[in-house]
Amino acid sequence: MQRFAFILHPSDAEDVARKFIIAKFMPDMLVERSFAMLPSMKVSHIRGLQSPYTEAEGWFIACPLTARMMMSLPVPYVLNKIIQGGRIAEKLGAGILGLGAFTKIVGDAGITVAKNLNIPVTTGNSYTVATAIESVREAARMMGHDLKTARVVILGATGSIGRVCALILAREVSNMTLVARNERKLEDLAAKILYDTGLAVRVVSDSKKALQSGDIIITVTSALDTLIEPEDLQAGAVVCDVSRPRDVSKRVAEVRDDVLVIEGGVVEVPGDVEFNLNFGFPPKMAYACMAETMILALEKRYESFTLGRELDIGKVEEIAALAKKHGFKLNGFRSFGRAVTPQEIEMIRLRASKEASISNNTIIPVNP
Repeated sequence: MQRFAFILHPSDAEDVARKFIIAKFMPDMLVERSFAMLPSMKVSHIRGLQSPYTEAEGWFIACPLTARMMMSLPVPYVLNKIIQGGRIAEKLGAGILGLGAFTKIVGDAGITVAKNLNIPVTTGNSYTVATAIESVREAARMMGHDLKTARVVILGATGSIGRVCALILAREVSNMTLVARNERKLEDLAAKILYDTGLAVRVVSDSKKALQSGDIIITVTSALDTLIEPEDLQAGAVVCDVSRPRDVSKRVAEVRDDVLVIEGGVVEVPGDVEFNLNFGFPPKMAYACMAETMILALEKRYESFTLGRELDIGKVEEIAALAKKHGFKLNGFRSFGRAVTPQEIEMIRLRASKEASISNNTIIPVNP
């Protein structure tokens, strides 16, 4: 039996209330402060993970800090909380520890955590990229976009996930815009893409203007608040939101029935797996970063597979192949926590097509 552990944390006070009912009756700020006083803790035992080759069990370990607290508290304090969770994983017998959400963003993206533990650590970002790219390809096809000619926008392009998404897709597209706040890093990435693929990409720091012209958008930032509003998107746009917390406002789902928003990095796990924790997914579904940890355990690859901010395309391709070997797969799309059927996607495509047709045939009156 192979063993692994995965460390996660609540996005906000509402997440805390899912585990501790009393938190529903407390102010959000009080919930956060009270929860942060607790040590990292085991919150569930994962059973039933089984591939054609072997089986594994694992544990979810909670770091008691919300996303906002992780980004605002001193880095050493946050890292100590994460390392504390890793030591629990060691005591439980885990052979590898996966880092979820903001635990893989704080500090040096897992390197310090790994140095302070006796088991390897992985961020899961390699498989997150693999599933995001696979999702984008399929969603684009279903929405009638030709990836070769579509206008692709990557928001958060200089981050570890955004950067490698850009490097991979640059081999397949002819029109790409990169968006991030650090202009120097943007220029460096654009130069690498030009050298590697011959594609001249546009770089901008104004996300609003870039979004409004995008057919395919991948958004993967570490922002605490939503960045994409309904008015930022054109009809027919496909948005793959890899970020947690989400970059796309819920208002998009409420008022834009002509765009497709999908959650990046959501996969079906093999076996009759029981997570014994409600993180908003139906049975057997997990985030890709969680899945990477499981895949490595099933493969008996107890190594720090993905660490730091420089992701390797070769490792993205390798973990995708291992996922296929062990039976991990994308199973449709999810949007704002619910499944989206092919029929719904077809209706979105038709509404977007109708909208585009009306716009193209609009007659502008001329004053005599």
